[in-house]
Amino acid sequence: MYDYFDIIDIMKLFAMVFLLVFVLLNFYIYKRLILKLDFKKSTIFYLKTFLIINFFGIFGYILARYFVSIPSWLYFLLTLPIGVLFLFFCTAVMYDISLFFLSRAPISNSRRTFLKRSLDISSVLLASTLSAKAMYNAKVVKVEKVDINIKKLKKSYKIAQISDLHIGGLVDKKFVKNIIKKTNKLNADLIVITGDILDTKVSFAKEVLQEFTNLNSKFGTYYIVGNHEYFHGISEILSAVKSLGITVLENENIYTGENGEGFNLAGVYDVFGYRMKEYVPNLDKALTNIKNSPTILLAHQPRYIYEVNDNVDLILSGHTHGGQIYPFKYLVEFVQPYISGLHKHTPDLQIYVNKGTGFWGPPMRLGASAEITDIRLLPS
Repeated sequence: MYDYFDIIDIMKLFAMVFLLVFVLLNFYIYKRLILKLDFKKSTIFYLKTFLIINFFGIFGYILARYFVSIPSWLYFLLTLPIGVLFLFFCTAVMYDISLFFLSRAPISNSRRTFLKRSLDISSVLLASTLSAKAMYNAKVVKVEKVDINIKKLKKSYKIAQISDLHIGGLVDKKFVKNIIKKTNKLNADLIVITGDILDTKVSFAKEVLQEFTNLNSKFGTYYIVGNHEYFHGISEILSAVKSLGITVLENENIYTGENGEGFNLAGVYDVFGYRMKEYVPNLDKALTNIKNSPTILLAHQPRYIYEVNDNVDLILSGHTHGGQIYPFKYLVEFVQPYISGLHKHTPDLQIYVNKGTGFWGPPMRLGASAEITDIRLLPS
């Protein structure tokens, strides 16, 4: 059994790296954007103060996330600096590049001064506007419809996929209630939840979890763990989810459908289990005694696809959040083969990656909308 202190050590390491990254981002924004703006001294002072407050906000977020419980309104304020600073950093990079070319453009000094002033104003406005837009986007959960052809499937089925809710902090009872209402409207044959359902201890989310008893589908609701469950008491989370009447697939499979024309639905633990040396994914065990029918595998992280063979027709994953805040998706691509949507990995193996129904960290999304996936499985 993994040691509780292993989790604490990982959290501490993550917190230190996290803070170091944002120290560097702050420094870059200060040196390469704020100090070069042709603004009044008072305006520059306010922007410097803004950077300082944002950094301490990020430090407060780390404390609130892992060590203390605070009111939701304060948690909201502490989460914003992460996304805001990231967008200001991206703007600072674009500003830096634009300034480089502007300084070398064959134009008069008066024209250069005018364009520099315009660039200064537009850069600050751009970062502010993108931040506001990203906050608005996080509140909107879209239904993504996708048709997937499955070989040897004898009749069509509809699956509703929810992923990465990250209940806790700002993903509260009201948010989850709305998600369940939207999911039920899809009239799915079955519902799957592909990990990261909680981002807090079960004791803080019992009332919210009870909302999942209202999920309705023909063949029931199925769930697998994500990596975040390992941080908040995975055994307690598994017990809590099972008590809701949800089927938890722990390296196992079930046959679902009707009149012998259904499919195998399998699920594995998350790859984070390899590090913790417990709740380890085991595909062979998950596919034991499967029927001679198509097989759909629930695996939280898309990179698990490298361990999958031709016994599986389709993988349903999450984890990536679609990058959540553009252009963060390009960093995610270093560790995940697919970020969002439907992909054909081999001629016989497809994968669909849900962009996440909730959000992690800042309540912000840009270029990656939150989604409930309305999947229609079709005979090929």
